[in-house]
Amino acid sequence: MEKEKKKSFFEIEERGSTIRTEIFAGLTTFFAMAYIVFVNPNQVAAEGANGWLVALGAEPATMGKIWNSVYIASILVAIIGTLLMALYAKMPFAQACGMGLNSFFCTTFISGAFFGGEDIVTGYQAGLVVVFLSGVIFLVLSITGLRKYIATALPDCLKKSIPAGIGLFIALIGFKNAGIVESNQYTFVQFFDIHGRIKQIGTEDAFGHVITSLDVWHEIVPVLVAFIGIFIIAILAKKGIKANVIIGILVSTILYYIMMWELPSFDAGQIKQSFKDFSDIGLFGVFNGDAWNAAFTGEFIGGVFAAIVLIIAFCLVDMFDTVGTIYGTAASAKMLDENGDPINLNQSMMCDSIGTVAGSMLGTSTCTTFVESASGVGAGGRTGFASLITALCFVVCLFLSPLASIIPSCATAPALVFVGVLMAKNFANVDMDDMRSAVPAFLALIMMPLTYSISNGIGIGAIAYVVITLFSGKFTKKDWVVTIIAALFVCKFIFVTM
Repeated sequence: MEKEKKKSFFEIEERGSTIRTEIFAGLTTFFAMAYIVFVNPNQVAAEGANGWLVALGAEPATMGKIWNSVYIASILVAIIGTLLMALYAKMPFAQACGMGLNSFFCTTFISGAFFGGEDIVTGYQAGLVVVFLSGVIFLVLSITGLRKYIATALPDCLKKSIPAGIGLFIALIGFKNAGIVESNQYTFVQFFDIHGRIKQIGTEDAFGHVITSLDVWHEIVPVLVAFIGIFIIAILAKKGIKANVIIGILVSTILYYIMMWELPSFDAGQIKQSFKDFSDIGLFGVFNGDAWNAAFTGEFIGGVFAAIVLIIAFCLVDMFDTVGTIYGTAASAKMLDENGDPINLNQSMMCDSIGTVAGSMLGTSTCTTFVESASGVGAGGRTGFASLITALCFVVCLFLSPLASIIPSCATAPALVFVGVLMAKNFANVDMDDMRSAVPAFLALIMMPLTYSISNGIGIGAIAYVVITLFSGKFTKKDWVVTIIAALFVCKFIFVTM
């Protein structure tokens, strides 16, 4: 009898992938999410020493210290969380600080402390306490298996609509990052106004600068590059070239610098100071006694009840952002079990929980599974080896941080839009003839991009499902879990602005 072939650690062949494909996928995910290295400290620290909070009177040195601390912590938590996904969950998912939660962190704790007349560093560390406690709750739920039970108890219509909703959401991120979609005070959003930009040539902007044709060209270039990138990826995908996404990103990057007629610049001078500030206030700042006191009694937070509500809010958002991302990316990669649930789901959520706890101890906001992981999956990533490559890229970024800024947003935007295309097809599996299925699924789909939140879409979809199920007389014992989820989201929407 022939001896059974031993599986490899990452099971690359078993999952129908190759080392080359996994490397391309890991690089694709990194380039798609590398923006978080700079965006997260900007969001958490109100853009640091030159940001809007300093313009209102905050001490520049203090805000600079927080920015530096969060900058280092953001990279470290991405490394830790993504390595966990690679080596423990063995899934092609990457982790980093969640968008939305970082802005909420700033508004509640850092700017809240400033406007409340409290020490800003203490406010920053009080926020870490709340994130730490929410992470501990995640960890308990994951260890006991309750988190997986909650995820798998979602109605089938939501499981099928979540991937499509995420597809729309990340496509919107891509369009927004490239400037293809912009705000309009009358129509809410609009396509990039090329004609309006051309008409501005020769006029003065708000600062008295005369707008030139070159200024306008520099605004148009990112939009053109993004569209070219989308077409490149789509054409290569049609031809069956697996490296289509990473090729699209690299070609778009080259086109960007050629069309802008400039070279990428490097500035590594602040790395040493960043590590010092990280050591002073970020690393283990969560265990500062004053921070714990401020977290539960600080006037800028609102007392014990407000702190508990904040902890629950962070729990809800992170849990369902992660659940949504994992379901969406796993579905697009056909990495689902016989019940339609992602493989290694419990391990993936355990990684997310540990990442959040580690992040709070390092000095940054909630760690979550990044939706941009879908770009790596779209490039063919199927194993933890892709995540290992992404993590190694963040290691390099820790010491050669300017490398992350070489790839412009307009070059990664096509990857996000293309993955949105791939994920949108999941909605075709929703039963649109049954309103108990169709309405919750559609609300989850549309509210993710419109509210700029995966968890909001899931929450609103869950509420709709429960209401329709109750009043149509179809409520059964298995619907209790989604009912509790819906009730928690109702409380979140009432008590927390996020």
